[in-house]
Amino acid sequence: MFYWVMKRIFLGPVIKLLFRPWVKGLDNIPVEGAAIIASNHLSFSDSIFMPLMVRRPVVFLAKSEYFTGTGIKGRLTAAFFRLTNQLPMDRSGGAASAASLNAGMEVLSTGGLLGIYPEGTRSPDGRLYRGKVGVARLALQAGVPVIPVAMIGTDKVQPIGKRLPNIRRIGMIFGEPLDFSQFKDQAEDRTVQRQVTDEIMSQLLRLSGQEYVDEYAAVVKLRLAGKPEEPSAAAEPLATPAPAPTAGDGAEDDAGTQATG
Repeated sequence: MFYWVMKRIFLGPVIKLLFRPWVKGLDNIPVEGAAIIASNHLSFSDSIFMPLMVRRPVVFLAKSEYFTGTGIKGRLTAAFFRLTNQLPMDRSGGAASAASLNAGMEVLSTGGLLGIYPEGTRSPDGRLYRGKVGVARLALQAGVPVIPVAMIGTDKVQPIGKRLPNIRRIGMIFGEPLDFSQFKDQAEDRTVQRQVTDEIMSQLLRLSGQEYVDEYAAVVKLRLAGKPEEPSAAAEPLATPAPAPTAGDGAEDDAGTQATG
């Protein structure tokens, strides 16, 4: 009820009046049935703008830190995220990330729309970064289509670190649904997960017109902040845990083997 009231009566009309969002391809969202909406991630406000324009409720997997804050601000933030159909996603890997995967699967199994940011975190500079394979595993296990959506200009409305938004027009482009049913029996295949993820990112690149960087955004953020790279920054949320390396095998594959950033 809160979600509907905020979307239709309070927050939705105000945002549409101030930011005048333009939308293309909205008919690519199925009228009913489960699907994943995979978006580029330019701003904190992406999770507000995009669901307001989709006729059906969209449940987003949001980083768990938004749900664990302390003090009045932390509690209000957690309440807002819960009341606006967002689920905590633990990005530390292992069993915690598996639990987040299960939450996403529950949304899809009941015929809902699940929103995911394949990059795993906001872009630090407006470019499109390498996708993490959790989106692929969910799509393959649930057997649902993936609708790519490009957010346009939201990084100008609310740059990282800025609390009050700039009032300017934003846009979004919904691409045609991507069907990966030919891989339905290969949901646990790491090579297939990477192939599917790369196809999703290719479509996001085409729709958004961003410059692509074949590197994880979380790793770049640490570098820009002058911090040492953490193993968690390059690992995959919601991905199948990698097998333990055999003796003499020091390589890590691109699906991540430790945690996520």
